[in-house]
Amino acid sequence: MRRPVIAGNWKMYKLIAEAVQTVVELKPLVAAVTHCEIVVAPPFTALWAVAQRLEGSNIQIAAQDVCEVNGFGARTGEISA
Repeated sequence: MRRPVIAGNWKMYKLIAEAVQTVVELKPLVAAVTHCEIVVAPPFTALWAVAQRLEGSNIQIAAQDVCEVNGFGARTGEISA
């Protein structure tokens, strides 16, 4: 049976220092969680710094794609081009 996934997409919210602080605080809260996968998608600008802090933890990291320049509509889950 597949494990459920709990994911948080921060979109373009949080500066690098804030994103790092968030995962520093999150890690001990979920360290013993084994019944689901935990994923965070920090802002593109914070990916590297957050990934470094998550190394060795049970939290996975995800990335958003870049929105197309042309076209209209909501571009949720995409970084600003």
